[in-house]
Amino acid sequence: MTLIKFIEIMAILVGAFSGFIEARRKRMDLVGVFTVAFITAFGGGTLRDILLDRRPLFWVIHQEYAILIFVLALVASPLIRTLRQIVSERLIVIADAVGLGLFSVAGVSAALAAGMPIFIASMMGVITGIFGGVMRDIVCNEVPMVFRDGKPYAICAFLGNWLYLLMGKYGVEPDFALWSSALFISGLRLLTWKFDLRMGR
Repeated sequence: MTLIKFIEIMAILVGAFSGFIEARRKRMDLVGVFTVAFITAFGGGTLRDILLDRRPLFWVIHQEYAILIFVLALVASPLIRTLRQIVSERLIVIADAVGLGLFSVAGVSAALAAGMPIFIASMMGVITGIFGGVMRDIVCNEVPMVFRDGKPYAICAFLGNWLYLLMGKYGVEPDFALWSSALFISGLRLLTWKFDLRMGR
């Protein structure tokens, strides 16, 4: 397994987890839990693949990803229902931050592999990182977190993507560049949330 595929799988799992939590908070049934988790896990990557004109979509090529989400929905639904009282906004923010970092660097890597210019690659990383969460919140009848909490979110992804691009330009070992950029994005997002750093409000 390549590192980028491993990161993609980790991102999908984290995205699905945040979808499970939000769906259970909204008291959805099993179908709702699976749908929200699926949208969260695959929404950003799907839009990325459409914009990059990549066919089939990544989760169609790797049907095991969709099967994994389905199986996890069967297991996670009763578990999260049991633990509903400890599910909080904080847990969703943490899952979102980790997913943001992983999805973003996966998106940049995919765009570079498709021959995109570096600025477009950085934006593809942002789209991959945020769009699953945007779709999750819309389906759950919420204003998307990226638009409502006033804290840097897409900007964290954008900066981390450029960190990855610059490290690649200067010959930093690719595996280190991927992991350190994902960690930078996730850490920066959590810091802005913890210290209540806001923009434009």
